[in-house]
Amino acid sequence: MAYEGDIPNRVLGWVTSEEPDWDAVYREQLPRVYNFFRYRFGDDAVAEDLTSRTFEKAWAARRRYRRDVAGFATWLLSIARNVATDHLRAQRRQVPLEYAEDVISEGTPEEEHSQRSDLVRLSTLIEALPKREQELIALKYGAGATNRDIAGLTGLSESNVGSILHRAVKALRRQW
Repeated sequence: MAYEGDIPNRVLGWVTSEEPDWDAVYREQLPRVYNFFRYRFGDDAVAEDLTSRTFEKAWAARRRYRRDVAGFATWLLSIARNVATDHLRAQRRQVPLEYAEDVISEGTPEEEHSQRSDLVRLSTLIEALPKREQELIALKYGAGATNRDIAGLTGLSESNVGSILHRAVKALRRQW
């Protein structure tokens, strides 16, 4: 007796679906996850550790992934958000973005100094924003997530995410 006709396609899809190609997933999603952490914490070593922890957790939870609920990239970024939250709780303080000053840029010393000065100024302005706006900015500009992905991760509506980001960027520009 075949039950496939009786089971809705979306249920059948996540019950019988094959596991994704993890090598391809890693190659494709590593930059997004790493950049999310790099943007959020400003420290390469922390970003590397948290990125590896994210992929370890995703691997361990791979059987619980449901493609009918969220896309794979969204699911992975939601794990990354949880890893970031766990890290912050363990630290009991936020690592300042000033560590990003040590990133070497290509250019003249004057350009590098100007870029560092701008980075310090931007970091200070971002740190003054509410935590929710800091996280949305990190997801949008650090991880390169779309407003739809961010909405799925945070539980906010897509238009609300866009509005909050617009107001935050507008406030940063006004203070600049």
